[in-house]
Amino acid sequence: MKKVLVLAAVIEAATGVALLIAPSLVGQLLFGTELTGIAMTVARVTGLALIALGVACWPGTPLLGMLTYSAAVTLYLAYLGFAGGLAGILLWPAVILHMILTALLAQASTSGKETKT
Repeated sequence: MKKVLVLAAVIEAATGVALLIAPSLVGQLLFGTELTGIAMTVARVTGLALIALGVACWPGTPLLGMLTYSAAVTLYLAYLGFAGGLAGILLWPAVILHMILTALLAQASTSGKETKT
């Protein structure tokens, strides 16, 4: 069972990396059409989520997967707001929410390690 979980984690994380690097190609291979416009952004956020899912399913703690996702999405959304020219009404509240979640998850991760030792 553990080997299957590790295999699934690797496959999901690899798919996430592919979505980050070449979202249009992945769209072409999966759906028969290239991704364009906002679909590229959504595909990259999905890629981050798949990488975090892979981390969460790796033997260890699921907390690390959520921390990975929240931190990565915070950075990516902030990047989109500053450099990408994308800024809907909920972009900055989402960045702030993920920033807070990242800090709380990091704190939980740190305090969890201290209690285990």
